[in-house]
Amino acid sequence: MKKYDVIVIGSGPGGYVAAIRCAQLGLKTAIIEKYKTLGGTCLNVGCIPSKALLDSSHHYHDAVHHFEKHGIESGEIKVNFKKMIDRKNEVVAQTSGGINYLMDKNKIDTYFGLGSFQDTTHILVTKDSGETETLEAKNVIIATGSKPASLPFIKIDKKRIITSTEALSLTEIPKHLLVIGGGVIGLELGQVYNRLGSEVSVIEYMPNIIPTMDSTLSKELQKSLKKQGMKFFTEHQVSSVISNEKEVLVNAKDKKGEIVEFKGDYCLVAVGRKPYTEGLGLEKAGVKLTERGQIETNQHLQTNISSIYAIGDVVKGAMLAHKAEEEGTLVAELIAGQHPHIDYNLIPGVVYTWPEVAAVGKTEEQLQSAGISYKTGSFPMRALGRSRASMNLDGLVKVLADAKTDEILGVHMIGARAADLIAEAVVAMEFRASSEDVSRISHAHPTFTEAMKEACLAVDGRALHI
Repeated sequence: MKKYDVIVIGSGPGGYVAAIRCAQLGLKTAIIEKYKTLGGTCLNVGCIPSKALLDSSHHYHDAVHHFEKHGIESGEIKVNFKKMIDRKNEVVAQTSGGINYLMDKNKIDTYFGLGSFQDTTHILVTKDSGETETLEAKNVIIATGSKPASLPFIKIDKKRIITSTEALSLTEIPKHLLVIGGGVIGLELGQVYNRLGSEVSVIEYMPNIIPTMDSTLSKELQKSLKKQGMKFFTEHQVSSVISNEKEVLVNAKDKKGEIVEFKGDYCLVAVGRKPYTEGLGLEKAGVKLTERGQIETNQHLQTNISSIYAIGDVVKGAMLAHKAEEEGTLVAELIAGQHPHIDYNLIPGVVYTWPEVAAVGKTEEQLQSAGISYKTGSFPMRALGRSRASMNLDGLVKVLADAKTDEILGVHMIGARAADLIAEAVVAMEFRASSEDVSRISHAHPTFTEAMKEACLAVDGRALHI
């Protein structure tokens, strides 16, 4: 029987990063992956393939709508959807192959098969062929991630009623895509198909899309996506979803309680994700779950069994790849006897639509609810020279700062490259910068980052370009 200091179950961003950090710290490490490729949901059917399609569809949209304005005459432009999907698959394969390389480089043993507990220290690996092997570990890190959630009355047939997994590998462009859920996944994939010519209708239960983010971002994003042709039906509670194999019929109650009927050829169910613990055999190890099906952990991400840890989507908190990576690193360093920390308030959230949406820290609604006195400054992207030069005029940066100390408490932005720009806010807040601190830093001109400087100036009414 092979023995390890650490066995990681699951090879997504949390799992493979945990394994690498363990190996770097001199711990004998193995990783177990249920599927045939490494990388988990993020690399195979999540972050990476969705960004590949977002980028491809963005190029097409620009070619159709903006090239002529830029003085580029390209003739008839058509979508080769099969080639677009093939390119997405190539990106996934390259990225997953990169994880294989990292496992080899760091001398991490890789096992493909279902990993399940026999007891607290023994893991059974069951391969697709039915062969089994038992491994022993001093410590185990559970990083099995999540899978798409649904509603109790919806039957996902993976043909017409689909999840994000199927939406990334369709063989045709939908004529009318119904999207249930106005969160990150629904909006990103909705925009992909909207750009490619689909009619897209987003049905959201809450009053706002991206409901967990600052309401300013929700309003700005909805306004921008509406201009691009997407339709939104907020405060609609879906009551039934039925497919006849050619068409999907969705019924929903609006805020007046009246039934609204939607018809489309595909329906994407994007109502969130749920922890994936099936087949782990947690009961054999005595590991406890919460009422929400998450693995229960303490502040060090230890389960009730001190040698077993859990990270990423399978525990509480935002279901984000980079949050899982931070947790993987933290657990590896704890096992090695170090004293790391994570500030969950400073883990940014991003929506990769165009314009992109990004945020870190507290929302205005959270500060109001907590009774914290604050001041705010905003700056519109359209006031930037770089925005006009690139024809990316939509969006703004909004900075929230403590009314007394001026410490930045939250930054919320929507606009071109917001996914990259948010890192400046994270760095500033990690070092507890004030809005004045950031406003006094030289920002290159002309760049999108100037909006951050100007928003910080605006906190004290000193913006220069509005």
